[in-house]
Amino acid sequence: EGAQKLFGMLITIGEAVAYVMSGMYGDLREVGAGNAILIIAQLFFAGVIVILLDELLQKGYGLGSGISLFIATNICETIVWKAFSFITLNTGRGVEFEGAVIALFHLFFSRSDKFGAIKEAFYRQNAPNITSLLATLLVFFVVIFFQGFRVDLPVKYQKIRGQMGNYPIKLFYTSNIPIILQTALVSNLYFFSQLLYRRFKSNMLVNLLGQWQEADYGGQSVPVGGLAYYMSPPTSFSDIWEDPIHALFYVAFVLLSCALFSKTWIEVSGSSSRDVAKQLRDQQMMFKGHREQSLLHILDMYIPTAAAFGGMCIGMLTIVADFLGAIGSGTGILLAVTIIYQYFEMVYKEKEQGNMLF
Repeated sequence: EGAQKLFGMLITIGEAVAYVMSGMYGDLREVGAGNAILIIAQLFFAGVIVILLDELLQKGYGLGSGISLFIATNICETIVWKAFSFITLNTGRGVEFEGAVIALFHLFFSRSDKFGAIKEAFYRQNAPNITSLLATLLVFFVVIFFQGFRVDLPVKYQKIRGQMGNYPIKLFYTSNIPIILQTALVSNLYFFSQLLYRRFKSNMLVNLLGQWQEADYGGQSVPVGGLAYYMSPPTSFSDIWEDPIHALFYVAFVLLSCALFSKTWIEVSGSSSRDVAKQLRDQQMMFKGHREQSLLHILDMYIPTAAAFGGMCIGMLTIVADFLGAIGSGTGILLAVTIIYQYFEMVYKEKEQGNMLF
């Protein structure tokens, strides 16, 4: 555990230095050495706090993983903020509120053309809109619906005659792991691509990796060419219509990467067919109507398929959420919903065992 904490701190300070040195917070000459050191220290201590709070939960003072809880909290905070933010934006057509719901009421009561005001609140392009908020809620409910899909394999105990049970294999067999790994891959590619593009804009290989430009709002860089562009989600249906090759490449990349990461994860995490068969044998359990020797064969019929297909379903839900323009990105919503659902299951189990205080 001590080695893990030390490794986590080293990664934290390494990422903090890399982000500041790459110019993510502005040109180093403009930021200054003192401010750069303060930013690195702030990022490092924030990472240490996250590690300590995660350890606090793992020691039994809470439920689940602190990292997962922070991810879900951050995504939910983004959704609530973009729905109810009172920050004003000057868009060239007058002052508007950033929050989609607040903007709806403000536009409705401040403009004489009520139909035009509602239409703008639903479809405005420069800030969160009501359509994006509704798409977010739709994706939430769809993911929760798919969480209930599973196959129950009947098992019986060899020692206790007549005692039966079920071994469930969920559609999302690897939960949100595929999308976490896929996001980590894309995030690192974006980071190194931006870092190289800032320093070597004229290099052909750097341009093939990714070309970037500053966004009109928010001050963030967006990919406009190269591999990074094709790995980024189209922001609207008009983007899909204008560049269908980008959309097709993005869909294929997300589906294949999620399926591959899911199948790889079951092998390295101890949840493959072989590992599950060993666990069932150790517990002296076997499938009803089958011999003990057929445990691995039966599990091979379900687990690899559930892992690959479930990973592709997670990827497809992410794609749909991105295409609908859901707030917080499709990846973020998938992570938030799966984490919240895991906590719901944990609370339910604790309540069944009589360990909950409420």
